[in-house]
Amino acid sequence: MLDTSFLIDLERETANGELGAVRRFLPSLRERPFVMSIVTVEELLEGATDEAAALASVQRFSIQGLHLAQARRCALLQCRVRRRLGENDAWLVATAESIDADIVGADRIEFARLGARYLRDR
Repeated sequence: MLDTSFLIDLERETANGELGAVRRFLPSLRERPFVMSIVTVEELLEGATDEAAALASVQRFSIQGLHLAQARRCALLQCRVRRRLGENDAWLVATAESIDADIVGADRIEFARLGARYLRDR
């Protein structure tokens, strides 16, 4: 499951013709299906300067919605932690757990609970 931080960094590196941390990390994901949460789609659209281009770019991914299974996991997750996660991060973690997916993104404290399931791109 691709986090917004990963996708933004990938777009920047690609636009700049740069072989940065994200583009060097991509080959390690070659055999994995790319999945995106609807929450990630919202975050991308919120920050997009060209909504049509952003929508076109997310169409190539399998997009996971939010349903009862994710709501239950999200509620349980938020009740069990001493410090609540940000709402979007909690939804992302709950979605990843419900489909047994790893999360790919920048090193974020919010995802530390995933352990080896969190794949840092840098």
